[in-house]
Amino acid sequence: MANPFIWMQHALPHHGISRLAGKFAGSETPWLKDRLIRRFIDAYDVDMTEAARPAEAYASFNDFFTRELKPGARPLADAEEYVLSPADGAISQIGRITEGRIFQAKGREFTATQLLGGDPELARRFEGGAFATIYLSPKDYHRGHMPAAGELLGTIYVPGDLFSVNQVTAENVDDLFARNERLAALFDGPRGCFASVMVGAMIVAGIETVWGGREAAHAPQPRHRTFADGEHDFVAGDEMGRFFLGSTVVLLFEAGRVEWLEQFSAGDSVRMGEALGRWVQPKAGA
Repeated sequence: MANPFIWMQHALPHHGISRLAGKFAGSETPWLKDRLIRRFIDAYDVDMTEAARPAEAYASFNDFFTRELKPGARPLADAEEYVLSPADGAISQIGRITEGRIFQAKGREFTATQLLGGDPELARRFEGGAFATIYLSPKDYHRGHMPAAGELLGTIYVPGDLFSVNQVTAENVDDLFARNERLAALFDGPRGCFASVMVGAMIVAGIETVWGGREAAHAPQPRHRTFADGEHDFVAGDEMGRFFLGSTVVLLFEAGRVEWLEQFSAGDSVRMGEALGRWVQPKAGA
């Protein structure tokens, strides 16, 4: 707690700040949204050559922040052989789930049960499996995509705190990704079950999915949803959701399905669609 940045986060009203930030980010007042967008581009050196629209074409800062890219800006690796990165960002950690625990930073771990909203049966499906935690910095493209083909089985919205999710906070706040507000989506794919968890953060004003729209944020109780067979099927690389301001995606795969590529370790940058791991489990029915 000696770090002033960490102390400040513990002291601040996370949800009140996030609601206030959300009002500014959602404003369509021309002078305000244009100033916010221009200053953000300059401050974070955002590469607008990839964006499908110029800076002045966005209805609000949120519209800009969740901007789409030009066609072909993120080519996809071969999804028959590889697990794809679900987002642009930096690898916070990558490895194996051991005795139900997921490595966060030196001396800090959290459990798959915590991450998945306290469901031990669901967490056991990923025992001995693979995890990857990808941090999206402010300048990154902020849409999340499917790392593999899969049918959506259900979602779990878990209320919680809204700490920053950068590396400094990960090294100093216990159970960071399992205490922040988050939406866990569970999929069944040709090579087994996997989860993609969208984790909220300080001043994140919301999470939106392609199947449910804007998720009601800062709710007091967990929300569970299940989906009918075939209701929502995705192929690798399909858009899954968007973050309104920065955050993190945590991927979970069952044991024996995925081996992460050796060139990746904590701190490495990745882009959406890039090969992140190699399938080791044959497709069902193959």
